[in-house]
Amino acid sequence: MNTQLVDSLIQVILSLSKEERHLLEQKLFFESLSPSTGDLMQMAQKGGSFNFLYDEPDLYTLEDGEPI
Repeated sequence: MNTQLVDSLIQVILSLSKEERHLLEQKLFFESLSPSTGDLMQMAQKGGSFNFLYDEPDLYTLEDGEPI
């Protein structure tokens, strides 16, 4: 663990103005709250919400021909 880096960062943060700290808080805590597309895809896949689709019959086969 790099404690010297952490201490340096704390010193920089403490030297910021109130407005700059507020902007930093927004960037760190609020902008990252939106899940990424990959996160949503993984959640849908692992959450089990779409598992019912595994029981659906195969409506199309390779012998059905060209799609229209």
